[in-house]
Amino acid sequence: FKSKKGFTLIELLVVIAIIGVLASIVLVSLNSARQRARDARRLSDVRQMQSALELYFDRNNGYPTALTSLVTAGLISAVPSAPAGAVPACTSIAGNYCYASQNGTAPNCTSYHLGTLLEDSSNSALVGDADNPVTAATACGGSTEFSGNSNNCADGTTASAPERCYDVRP
Repeated sequence: FKSKKGFTLIELLVVIAIIGVLASIVLVSLNSARQRARDARRLSDVRQMQSALELYFDRNNGYPTALTSLVTAGLISAVPSAPAGAVPACTSIAGNYCYASQNGTAPNCTSYHLGTLLEDSSNSALVGDADNPVTAATACGGSTEFSGNSNNCADGTTASAPERCYDVRP
């Protein structure tokens, strides 16, 4: 007698199930990679602005009261915008990065606090950052953007979440 060539319905369903499981694993990995990429961009932006702030200090003997002064001084072409992601940025701040100039008299502030929220709370960059709050008493020129952040970027923690705020000082 002749044998029929082809696949049975059960064989096809097993193959489709295996493909579905593999596809879901790939999608989860891709989402994690996107998250890490957005955090890497945030860290890069903070480091770029930190370098521009140091150049500004060398030229003007003080730090600016706003990040937009770095553009005016020609040190960066534009204040970077934080990539869209799972974390909210500082509200009403140019480029959505937290910045507060501190100590001294505007425009010659002697210190600053710069930061951003990261999506991954286990990012190794969080180990060596500043983690110091900004208070109105130390603000230079009334710049207290950290204290107004609903995610408490000032000290990097909230009551229900681990540290996600990467922040730097000079």
